[in-house]
Amino acid sequence: MKIHEYQAKELFKQYGIDVPKSILCEKREDIEKSISKVSIPCVIKAQVHSGARGKAGGVKLADSYENALNIANSILGMELKSTQAGIKKVNKILIEEAVKIDKELYISLTFDRANECIAFIISSQGGMDIEEVAKSSPEKIYTMLIKDKFEPLSLISKLGFDEKITIKICNIANSLYKLIKEKDASLVEINPLVVTKTADVVALDAKINFDDNALFRHEEIAALKDEKEENPYELEAQKYGLNYIKLDGTIGCMVNGAGLAMATMDIIKLAGKDAANFLDVGGGASSEKIEHAFKILISDKNLEAVFINIFGGILRCDFLAEGVKNAIQNLKINIPIIVRMEGTNKEEGAKILANSGLKFTVVKNLNEAIEVIRKI
Repeated sequence: MKIHEYQAKELFKQYGIDVPKSILCEKREDIEKSISKVSIPCVIKAQVHSGARGKAGGVKLADSYENALNIANSILGMELKSTQAGIKKVNKILIEEAVKIDKELYISLTFDRANECIAFIISSQGGMDIEEVAKSSPEKIYTMLIKDKFEPLSLISKLGFDEKITIKICNIANSLYKLIKEKDASLVEINPLVVTKTADVVALDAKINFDDNALFRHEEIAALKDEKEENPYELEAQKYGLNYIKLDGTIGCMVNGAGLAMATMDIIKLAGKDAANFLDVGGGASSEKIEHAFKILISDKNLEAVFINIFGGILRCDFLAEGVKNAIQNLKINIPIIVRMEGTNKEEGAKILANSGLKFTVVKNLNEAIEVIRKI
C-alpha cells in the first residue's frame, strides 16, 4: 500500500525526522488561505501516487504570493501525466515552505528479496535524476545489506561530510530503520534529503510503501489508504477476494492460482501478445465469484481477446463454465474468448459452454491456445 507524501512526512515527524513546514489543501476555495499560512518562497506539490512529479509539472517553486496562487490553481485538479503511473488527477496539493539547499542526498531502506534482508541505500547524488545516477554512475550509490545490527556510520562516512552533518544523517537513517521495522513498511525513501545552508538536514520529500499483508497489525496505517489513487477495478476485485492487477497488454487472462497466472502470461507472450492483467480467482471460487471476476476483466477497453486457463481442482470446471456463461449473457461482448480447462468436471464444463448458445473457442491444450491467440 502506498501513501501520500504529506502522510509520510507526518510519520517522519513522529520518528524525529525534520521536514519543512507545510499545509495540505484539497479545495480551490482554500488555496488563498492556505498559502497565507506558509512563508514565501514556497513549493507547490501535487499529492498523487506517482514518481517523477517534478518532471511532469506537479512540483513548482513560487517566489511570490501571486505566483503561488497561480501555480496552486493550475496544479490542483490538473491531470498529471507520468511515465510511471499514467494519468493521475491531482485532488490534493501540499504547500510547503522552501528551504535554502546546500546539498541533495538520496537515502532509502527497502526489502531485498534476493538476500532476504533489508537493504540500506544512500547516495550523495539525490534529486530528480537519481535513476540516471544509478545507470551512469553506479559507484556513487552505496548499499548495505542489514543481516544483523544496523550500523550505518561506515556507509554515511563515505559521503564526505563533517562530523556534525554525518551524525545527523546517521540519526535519520536509524529513525528510518526503526520506522520500516515497526510499521511493516516495504520501502522508506527520502529523495532528496537535503543539507541546508544553515547545516540542518531536512527530508524534502517522503515516500513510504507498506506490506499489505501486515496491515491487520496497523489499523492507523490502513486508515491512510486513499482509494481515489487506486485502480477502481483492483478495488472492486478486492471486494470479492480476487487478485487482480491491471497490465498494459491486450489479452485478458483469468486463471486459478498465482503460478498458473505467471505461466499463462508467458504463454500469451510466446504467442506474440501481452497480458492485459493478472487475475487469479483462487482455488475455491464459486460461479458467482467467477461472474464478478469476468465483469472486472472485460471492463478493460483495450482487450482484443480473453484467455481463460483453469486447472479444475478445488475450483471445478463446471463452476467456472457456469460463472463465465452467466457473465457473458449479462454483458455485450464481441471479442474472442478462448477457454482451456483441465481437471475436475472438465467434460461437464465443456458441455455448459457448448450448450450456452454463446461463442467460445475451447482448446484442448496450451499449444492450441498459443496458435489461436497468435492469429488474433
